[in-house]
Amino acid sequence: MDLRKIKKLIDLLEESNLAELEIKEGEEIVRLSRMPKGMIAAAPVAAAPAVRYDAPAAAAPVAASAPAAPASGGKALPDGHVVKSPMVGTFYASANPDSPPFVKVGQSIKAGETIGIIEAMKMFNQIEADASGTVVAVLVENGQPVEFDEPMFVIG
Repeated sequence: MDLRKIKKLIDLLEESNLAELEIKEGEEIVRLSRMPKGMIAAAPVAAAPAVRYDAPAAAAPVAASAPAAPASGGKALPDGHVVKSPMVGTFYASANPDSPPFVKVGQSIKAGETIGIIEAMKMFNQIEADASGTVVAVLVENGQPVEFDEPMFVIG
């Protein structure tokens, strides 16, 4: 199922009074349910109903602490265009462990160029630069979990 569809489903759940929403598309099943504090967890279920992933719900405490870390360290983001994570998942700087990273600090890039990969729900999603310029900062490490809308790169 396309991640854009999942995001739209999340928006629909937020706008409604529903506590839970389940959508089946072919063999894929997506279940969205509200958390007590108003947070939403996507729990994709594989073909076998016994297999269930609740990674977004488990990652919720990380989301609260991640923005606080730069503020407590006294470091602000460098000036420039900030590329943020479009989804929750695991960030990878290269296509495989033996390959060099897609981008490094000081490298010139063009809009649309692949700058990283985020693995979400066993799918690898290429992250493309949405602006041209020079990579000023790489804010995430290879293999690091990332949250939705978390700053990943700064392009100057």
